[in-house]
Amino acid sequence: MKDIKAKILSNKEIAPGYFRMTLDASYIARYAKPGQFVQVRCSKGLEPLLRRPFSIHRIPSIEILYEVVGRATGILSEKHAGEFVDVLGPLGNGFTLPRNTEYGIRNTVLIAGGIGIAPLVFLAEKLAKKRIKTTVLIGAKTKKQILCEKDLKKIGTEVHIATDDGSHGCKGFVSELFQKVLRATSNEQRTTIYACGPTPMLKCIADICKKQKIECQVSLEEMMACGIGACLGCAVKVKGGGHKLACKDGPVFSAGEIIW
Repeated sequence: MKDIKAKILSNKEIAPGYFRMTLDASYIARYAKPGQFVQVRCSKGLEPLLRRPFSIHRIPSIEILYEVVGRATGILSEKHAGEFVDVLGPLGNGFTLPRNTEYGIRNTVLIAGGIGIAPLVFLAEKLAKKRIKTTVLIGAKTKKQILCEKDLKKIGTEVHIATDDGSHGCKGFVSELFQKVLRATSNEQRTTIYACGPTPMLKCIADICKKQKIECQVSLEEMMACGIGACLGCAVKVKGGGHKLACKDGPVFSAGEIIW
């Protein structure tokens, strides 16, 4: 973990209200793992005071993918190439990649809800390098909110889309699309499910995986103030009666250990 002043290389709107920022942060990129995140100070002043967490979207230059939802991300969206921002990272625990094995067919399914696609592109690229077959399911309310479809296809992943209004791909929730994919997949092909998105979606995916006895890792979209476990503001209830911190113990957890 290191706090650096990172030069903005680009900051482009890729869809209405969604931006991709590229940062010159070689130290963070060198040690980053899929599922980890960075804390970015969006303003030089005191408002907003706290940094904001963003999943590491891609490397070797650090990329973050974000939606403009408030004052902090609004300020971030107005920054230009050549400016600098304070970035702390890499932070948290990321995804555990499948182990190489000579038995069975290695296969992974990545499931994203909206901006939940942010950490999954980095993961998909890692899996592609390991030559692990990867299917990506992306869900959103409408076609305009589907992100990174072309990027994922470029690295050779199979991509399926679900939109609430049916404007792109299947009409319905991504959890329904997931069930369709499972019905068309043999038991030998199932290895690990990786998911990131709104809590109701993650709970649904976790329930499906529990019934099917499939390993599932989820990246939680929790509010994080400090990002290092000091403020205790991102506590997550886990089985056994205790709590874990999304920023320090996560944001990636085994779906089976969380009390939803």
